[in-house]
Amino acid sequence: MGLFRRIFGGNRGPADPQALRQEIEKAVIGLAAVMTTHDSTWHLGQADWSLNQDIGNLVFTTPQGMQAVAPAQIIGTYDTQDGTWLWAWDHPSVEPSLAKDAKKILAYGQQHGYVKLTTRKLQITEDEAWELTALAFMVCGANGAYRGPAGTALVFMTFGEVQLSKAR
Repeated sequence: MGLFRRIFGGNRGPADPQALRQEIEKAVIGLAAVMTTHDSTWHLGQADWSLNQDIGNLVFTTPQGMQAVAPAQIIGTYDTQDGTWLWAWDHPSVEPSLAKDAKKILAYGQQHGYVKLTTRKLQITEDEAWELTALAFMVCGANGAYRGPAGTALVFMTFGEVQLSKAR
C-alpha cells in the first residue's frame, strides 16, 4: 500500500472545476485498484523499467525474474526542480506516436473547457501530475500507469495490455 500512498498522496494546488475534480477522483480510485492488481500479480512496485520511444514499449523487469512488456503512451513530464508539468502533446522530447493519449486529453479538455488540460505547461505538484495521468488512464482506456525517473524529470506514462514472460 506504500506505493499508492506515494502515488496518490495529499496536497493539491488551486481548486479544479467540480466536474473535473469528480472525474479525477473517479480516475484515481480506478487507477489505484488496477495498480494494486499489477503490483500483487507481477510486483510492479519492485520492477526496474525502460522505455524505447522508437518501439513504444514499456518494459518492467522484476527481481523475481519476471518481465512485463506493454505498449506505452507518455502523458507528460514533471520537472522536480521547478515543479512544472509539460504535456506530451506539445513536448519536444516525446515522439508523436507516444503522445496520442495526451492528445486525447487535450481534445477532452477543449471539449469540456478545462484549462488545466489545454495549457501546455503547468505549475503543479507531483500529486497533481499523478491525477492528470490517472485521468488519461481513465479517458483513454489504458491498462495502467507508471512514473519513471529520467534525471531531474519524472516521465508519466500510461500503458496498454501487459504481456508477462520470464526475464531474459
